[in-house]
Amino acid sequence: MNQNLDDSLDDISRRTLDHYERHARQFFAGTIDHDVSQNVAALLGAIEGPGSFTLLDLGCGPGRDLKTFAMLGHRAIGLDGSGEFVAMAREYSGCEVWHQDFLHLDLPPERFDGVFANASLFHVPSRALPAVLAALYGTLKPGGVLFSSNPRGHNEEGWSGPRYGSWYDYPTWERHLVAAGFAPLYHYYRPEGLPREQQPWLASLWRKPNVNERTESAGDTA
Repeated sequence: MNQNLDDSLDDISRRTLDHYERHARQFFAGTIDHDVSQNVAALLGAIEGPGSFTLLDLGCGPGRDLKTFAMLGHRAIGLDGSGEFVAMAREYSGCEVWHQDFLHLDLPPERFDGVFANASLFHVPSRALPAVLAALYGTLKPGGVLFSSNPRGHNEEGWSGPRYGSWYDYPTWERHLVAAGFAPLYHYYRPEGLPREQQPWLASLWRKPNVNERTESAGDTA
């Protein structure tokens, strides 16, 4: 990748993370009571197999959802690019939390049954998204599930105040995920029970195909 492009992406990430670093306590106070139980249930319900799961909370922030997963009996690991959030999440949830920038992910292969990306992936610039999705695909076990929830839009991208974001519609988001190898499960809009114009969030679930499914798919296109 062109070095100037690398620098530009890193600057975007740094400026967005700086905002969260400066406002970490206010962010925690303002989001601790948000009800995302629908999203938590969607991820857990889509993962196949009994028992507890190993989950990655991508962009875990101060640890609200990380703590929920742990309390439900799952092995939850958090990841965030903000050092302040990492420290807060470790203290609040008692879970392991990794300090990593989304643009420089270093994830173990086939470690997780599920990845929970709640209000986090929309901060990734579109030109960096394929590499990020490839990293998430690689860290999921075969058959594992990626959950994402992003503010929806008409494929706009840019700065919203001090934070960078991308606002996708579903067809565009699906193209990105399918190109990364994921199979779509289903999607919905939030908050539930409201008219579509009052549902600013697009939630979607995606499966990493099992080995047999990948082999069959390759055979179909041979």
